[in-house]
Amino acid sequence: MDLLELLLGFLVEIFLEFVVEVVAEAVFVFLLTAITEALGPRESRSPVLAGLGYLLLGATTGGLSLLWFPFPLVHPSRFHGISLVVSPLLTGFLRAVLGSTLRKYNKRTVKLETFSYGFVFAFGMTLVRFLFAH
Repeated sequence: MDLLELLLGFLVEIFLEFVVEVVAEAVFVFLLTAITEALGPRESRSPVLAGLGYLLLGATTGGLSLLWFPFPLVHPSRFHGISLVVSPLLTGFLRAVLGSTLRKYNKRTVKLETFSYGFVFAFGMTLVRFLFAH
């Protein structure tokens, strides 16, 4: 029974981290799209600087999430920390699918709607929550 509980805890931890990141990124994309629309056309920027910016924005979002959820969303399992890899991978994949779908219908997208930037944002958020949620 302990192995089943361990596995279930592991899956719940990953799922909850994933849901929190997806919701946070959806809110962020909405705000970023609104700001981009208000400021005019998008200019080309350095991918490295953009990646660092999304890492910092993800870390900031993770820090802000600690105001509402200062504790881990689930009790850490034996695989505590695996969400640092799995959750950003899932989130990056979802962002890429969303971006691809929007482009297919000729909708405007932002850089966060790609795998790499979605992953980096989610990693920053997950890292801060991993280090500071008590």
